[in-house]
Amino acid sequence: MTSAALRSDLVEAAHVLSGLGLVTAYGHVSARSEASMLITPAADLAIVTESTIVTMPLDTASLPAGAPAEAWIHLALYHARPDADSIARAQPPAAFAAAATTTALAPLHGQATWLGESVPVHDSARLLRSADLAERAAASLPAGEALLLRGNGALTLGATPGIAVARMWLLSAACDTWLATRAGHVTPLTAEEIASWRAVADDLLPRLWQHLRRRAVTGPPATDDLPPPAPAIFDRLDADHRPLRLT
Repeated sequence: MTSAALRSDLVEAAHVLSGLGLVTAYGHVSARSEASMLITPAADLAIVTESTIVTMPLDTASLPAGAPAEAWIHLALYHARPDADSIARAQPPAAFAAAATTTALAPLHGQATWLGESVPVHDSARLLRSADLAERAAASLPAGEALLLRGNGALTLGATPGIAVARMWLLSAACDTWLATRAGHVTPLTAEEIASWRAVADDLLPRLWQHLRRRAVTGPPATDDLPPPAPAIFDRLDADHRPLRLT
């Protein structure tokens, strides 16, 4: 993919992250481009443009002007994970609660397996604003595609910026599910079930990305666009509390 195409994809991914409410004033998306990295600037992702995308060598010793201070974690993951071509950094609200209650998030539904066989939690809430801190966090994700950062949001990997964003949305949903089931009996997926779902991730994740990019722009269907409710069968009760059928 050309640098211009990557810039366009990064801008769209940034806008979708913002539109879905997965970031506030903070967050970034990056993509590997041969020996360099393209990353969104230290700015509100809703207003990022192609001209503001920052380029830096993967082996840089200092961050260029405009780069987010946590660009170090993107660089560390590209070095540690040659299979990673794009990274999303965000703060889904449920991620803070989930990361505070577990050391690893087990998948409880099929699509959650597209984040990894489990999602590890990096047990440090420090901002990843140095190469050393970033390398320690990257070491927490030797496999899989998502990492929860205790007190500090989350990271997801993808083959494209859009797929990284789709995984961030899935991670948010997985954290919601985890939190909703903590008070009851939980049946995690088996290794066989996890493998079967992960086998179809490359086919199905692009469809999720297409849905999310549309949803981030248009929002949920308006009331006027929803189908009419099914006709009521019963209108009222008779004197003996038996339903009267509509005529």
